Amino acid sequence: MITETTTTPSLINVSPTAASKINELLAEEGKTGSGLRVFVQGGGCSGFQYGLMIEENGGAGDQVFESNGVKLFVDPVSVSYLKGAEVDFVDTVTGGGFTIKNPNAVSTCGCGSSFNV
Repeated sequence: MITETTTTPSLINVSPTAASKINELLAEEGKTGSGLRVFVQGGGCSGFQYGLMIEENGGAGDQVFESNGVKLFVDPVSVSYLKGAEVDFVDTVTGGGFTIKNPNAVSTCGCGSSFNV
């Protein structure tokens, strides 16, 4: 079964730094036509945690956004928690990684990948 997806104006943004890194990773994996799945799941020390993974086609009910040339796939439950969020990439002396800046989170934990609303 083929599902049709439409790209809507982005409610989730990708920083230019993160977009560059995501496109680099997609090229390394040979998946330049793919995008990034951004999701929220229960768990973590603050109640919810973020997840990111390469997504090729999307799933039923996904909303598809585009920001700085990166396609983002978000499931219907996660989209309500992620409105206005930004995916960024930070590089520190201890290493680099993706982070999500979420204006909907009322508290976060020290690890930066867990939040509460």
